[in-house]
Amino acid sequence: MQYGDDLRAEMEANLAAHERLAIPLEGRRHAAVALVVVDSDAEVHGADHHAFTPDRLSHIPGGESYDLTGSIAGTAGGPAVLLTRRAARLRQHAGQWAIPGGRVDDGEAPLDTARRELHEELDLVLDDDALLGCLDDYPTRSGYVITPFVFWGGPDPAMAPNPDEVLSVHRIAFRELCREDSPRFVAIPESPRPVVQLPIGGDLIHAPTAAVLLQLRRVAIEGVAERVAEYEQPVFAWR
Repeated sequence: MQYGDDLRAEMEANLAAHERLAIPLEGRRHAAVALVVVDSDAEVHGADHHAFTPDRLSHIPGGESYDLTGSIAGTAGGPAVLLTRRAARLRQHAGQWAIPGGRVDDGEAPLDTARRELHEELDLVLDDDALLGCLDDYPTRSGYVITPFVFWGGPDPAMAPNPDEVLSVHRIAFRELCREDSPRFVAIPESPRPVVQLPIGGDLIHAPTAAVLLQLRRVAIEGVAERVAEYEQPVFAWR
């Protein structure tokens, strides 16, 4: 798989054929995220200078069955999607993996929110024709309904991460998203729903980020229909 016009056309067609699931807010707040497809180089973009420490890894459900390092070094190379590690100073979900995005302001369209947050977090501005499509809404335990938009970011867009919000930004290759051992599901006593986990490098990414990335793989990359709204989050992400 190579980055270029053929890949873009295939992803656009797959997203256009997808019958998107819209979930009513029903008292929850609306949020939007931006999945940005870029190219990546294994050497240039493959580092991870902020690997999770053992104490953070100990909270991962079922993590004892994996040889986890907390690092996603070596996961770039070829077509990729942008993934951020949240700044340590944030009040909620500090240091966790995330897709650029945030809460929809009053009177704001979700698409505009995704683009605004992309600008605020990464100083990345995309043209109007960069939108490839939209995935299913995902309802979170913390009271949000997330709408994910997929954008074509160009091979190497200029970015300047905002240190108040973003600790680091990474390019996760499609080949890493499509690993044979991914996704993974584990049971927790707090919920009858399976917790979804995506192995990325030596770490495990959880919903909501994992649910959105999994559907990006299934729908946009592989052209396969799969709903993800019922996949559970780990308890540490319920707040």
